[in-house]
Amino acid sequence: MSRKILYITMLIVLVVSLFGCASKPKVVKVGLSFSDFATERWKPEADQMTALLKAKGYEVLVQEANHDVKLQNDQIDNMVTQGVKGLIVIAEDGEAAATAVDKAAKAGVKVIAYDRLIKTQNIAAYLSFDNTEVGRQEAKGVMTALGLPGSSTWTKDNPAKVVLSGGSPTDNNAHLVRNGQMEVIQPFIDSGVIKVVADQWVDNWDAAFAEKMMENILTAQQNKVDAVIASNDGTALGELQALKAQGLAGKVPISGQDATADGCNSIVKGEQTVTVFKDIRLLAPKATDMMDALLKGQPISGTQDFTLKLLTGQDLPGSIKALFLPVVQVTKANVYDVIVKSKFQPYDAVYRDIPADQLPPKP
Repeated sequence: MSRKILYITMLIVLVVSLFGCASKPKVVKVGLSFSDFATERWKPEADQMTALLKAKGYEVLVQEANHDVKLQNDQIDNMVTQGVKGLIVIAEDGEAAATAVDKAAKAGVKVIAYDRLIKTQNIAAYLSFDNTEVGRQEAKGVMTALGLPGSSTWTKDNPAKVVLSGGSPTDNNAHLVRNGQMEVIQPFIDSGVIKVVADQWVDNWDAAFAEKMMENILTAQQNKVDAVIASNDGTALGELQALKAQGLAGKVPISGQDATADGCNSIVKGEQTVTVFKDIRLLAPKATDMMDALLKGQPISGTQDFTLKLLTGQDLPGSIKALFLPVVQVTKANVYDVIVKSKFQPYDAVYRDIPADQLPPKP
């Protein structure tokens, strides 16, 4: 009798154990694929998204491709093999990444293109800032510094000599930024009051490349450059090194974007003219909320449908859901209120090396 009771007890324990295993929910995996960690912002955003996704109960895999297009595609393929159900991708090359993303989507993986468009209709969503508006605000800031419209200095006989410095040509955002820049400056080109004397693009948004490029432009133009419409703070600061070597820093207006600490510091020093603030603190939380909704089969709020043709300027089929966050132009006049007071950048970093008698009060 005792043996029978023992068998029954063991059977009950086994059943309960099996039931417990069967009822234990399987942790869902989400992959984060980054183009690189050399870009200042990406590692902190990777850490932020990882923490937010883990707080929602997901297991997180993170890969960084070091600007290697093939490696990024291989890493995406590998994460799909490891069973991720969602992917947030910062593409090194938005066209090349479509190959791996199409395969992932075919396997049922939800893919969000994060801040850089991936050129396929198979992404579940695209989250970024209004990059065309970024370009508009960069160009407006530089044109205002030149006194345009309305300046009597610049005429058809004496046009302002302007350099266009685009971002990485493989980053679709760089082309959207350029579209916005051209919207602003094209009327001045048409009227003859500005002349584009150089138009180049900066591979990988690399500051050292931008500096060398500007050195060559200044040599070719015999230093006769009146303004630079640069597409982000990193490249602008590289180009400012070349301008500084010729005594032109602070005399030649130059734009940027991202409101980096160094960019804002350059603005308060009177060297960089304008940056465009994109509050990236909003981006990672929004991306993780969107991914959570997608994986739970819920609608994602705030998106609109955009054709790929409109977003890329290429004859690509299909449309995608996209959400664009707002941007703000920042100059010396409002850097304190917009950047410092909001704690986007630390006071001490923005006002580094500024004389004490010129410092505003700490907020």
